[in-house]
Amino acid sequence: MPVSHAAQNPVILGIVGDSAAGKTTLTSGIAAILDPDRVACICSDDYHRYGRPERGRLGLTPLDPAANHLDIFEQHLRLLRQGQPILKPVYDHRDGSLAPPEYVEPRPYIIVEGLLGYHSRAMRECYDVKLYLEPAEELRVRWKTQRDTAKRGYSPEQVAEQIRERAKDTQAFILPQRAFADIVLTFYPPPDHVEESGRHLNVRHILRPTLPHPDLSPILDRGANSGLHLELLRDNDGKPVDMLEIHGDIAAAKAERLEELLWSLIPEASHLRANVGTFDGGDRQFSHPLALTQLLVAYHMVKAAMARLQA
Repeated sequence: MPVSHAAQNPVILGIVGDSAAGKTTLTSGIAAILDPDRVACICSDDYHRYGRPERGRLGLTPLDPAANHLDIFEQHLRLLRQGQPILKPVYDHRDGSLAPPEYVEPRPYIIVEGLLGYHSRAMRECYDVKLYLEPAEELRVRWKTQRDTAKRGYSPEQVAEQIRERAKDTQAFILPQRAFADIVLTFYPPPDHVEESGRHLNVRHILRPTLPHPDLSPILDRGANSGLHLELLRDNDGKPVDMLEIHGDIAAAKAERLEELLWSLIPEASHLRANVGTFDGGDRQFSHPLALTQLLVAYHMVKAAMARLQA
């Protein structure tokens, strides 16, 4: 990517949400836009203090801060922010074990995704852009069941029990982090297709004024019923926000015009279009709402890098 941005002063994106909220899928797409060779991806869940069997004996869930080395995670965020390497712990989700640590050098862009990335003020101050993912709960449960049975060795019954056991900690530790995000993303099925879980999902963006968001009016003004909707409303806390909604059935031509607009706003990344908007749905599938979401986030990352250079 032709942005002359030193890894000694990286731009850091945070992505926080409950288990199976779509963090990894979003991370991989944004990294594809920014160039994987210039992006370091960190999972805060690697800082779990205990392996799966020990957590069970202690009666802790991975959502509980007491089950995580958050002090070390906070320290590592600060080091990465300063352009310093870290020796990152590794948690193996396949069997719930603690694996050997991994040496990580900072790159121009760093994406940090996981459960507890905004737990402390010191953590939150390390990010340039903060996202929170809150898909429709029925959709998240479907995604979690599919992932954990296919990749983590759980039965559907065990996944359902795990969700019940974690509900209290979700309320106590995960949901409160929503308040600190610059952008809140909600993927949800269309009302007339409630079983949809992939390429035709709708997505709602809550855009808080903590970031300067791009001007999308050249596209939005083309028509009100074209799969895009933008309005001013009040968030859960009563504060005004912009709400951008992208429908899963958006016409391809309309989506492509908006994609072209976003690419034109980040010309430094315009040559990196491969794999944007793809996800693993048994095979590689493409979603316009996902692609537009990834591009909107990449826009903020590139703009933050450019602002850093001009400072």
